[in-house]
Amino acid sequence: MPKMKTHQGASGRFEVRKNGKIKRRRAGHNHILEKKPPKRKRRLRGDDFVSTQDEGRMKRLLGRF
Repeated sequence: MPKMKTHQGASGRFEVRKNGKIKRRRAGHNHILEKKPPKRKRRLRGDDFVSTQDEGRMKRLLGRF
């Protein structure tokens, strides 16, 4: 059987933590920030975790079962 390869796009965007949760960045905090209110930019600042419904798919992309 061929080896399972890590999806390189996903490997740069997600990180598996010690507890098994997958850390991700919040969308919408990369560009065109002048027109967004400061309250929205503060909310987007921190990292978040992938939802439990998507965790299996992300782990498969990252080469973890």
